[in-house]
Amino acid sequence: MSGESTAPSRRWWVVALVLLGIAALAFAVGRFSTFGAQSTITAPGTASPEAGFSRDMQVHHAQAVEMAMEIYRKTDDEQLRVLSYDIATGQAGQRGEMYDWLVKWGLSQTGGPMMQWMDASEAGHAHGATAGGEAMTDEEARVAMGMASAAEIAALQDASGQEADCLFLALMIRHHEGAIPMAEALLELGSDPRALQVAQSIKDGQSAEIAAMQSMQARLGCSA
Repeated sequence: MSGESTAPSRRWWVVALVLLGIAALAFAVGRFSTFGAQSTITAPGTASPEAGFSRDMQVHHAQAVEMAMEIYRKTDDEQLRVLSYDIATGQAGQRGEMYDWLVKWGLSQTGGPMMQWMDASEAGHAHGATAGGEAMTDEEARVAMGMASAAEIAALQDASGQEADCLFLALMIRHHEGAIPMAEALLELGSDPRALQVAQSIKDGQSAEIAAMQSMQARLGCSA
């Protein structure tokens, strides 16, 4: 009995250690692959689209990792467990790389109002400003980015079984839908080759994951 009760806990810690390792590896690879590159390429500044994207997407990814680890820990659905593992490890790695970009560029990990860097993009016109054109508050930006509220995170933590699976899928689909306009804005406004590559990967990968999660919702009988 004790072995069965501790198995999920051990599995959760294995995932946590994997996430830490991926983030550290992404940081190290980023440092190695870009060593000396800024001698020939001007680094993005603190008000650049790349800096804004890196800061905001780290916040966005952090919540995705939190939600993915929560459902991985308790779901009985093997397909959902695999997807949540992929989301947690993939986004942890991207967060580590984005953190390294800002270090490499000599910029702080935090900056101006969230999503303000998107204002000049087509996505920003529809997604990143208040009706009066002023900068959004952080809470307004989080809503625009499709992020879960504190109450929704608490509900996910309290839920179990099909209820938890379906709640996770609904929250993560919305979360992904908020990330795609951010990636599109950087593709429109940015110039750093690696940042553009990652933005394209986020757009393509999360679009595919949305389709996969919608298929899971149908299979699990989640209500709309």
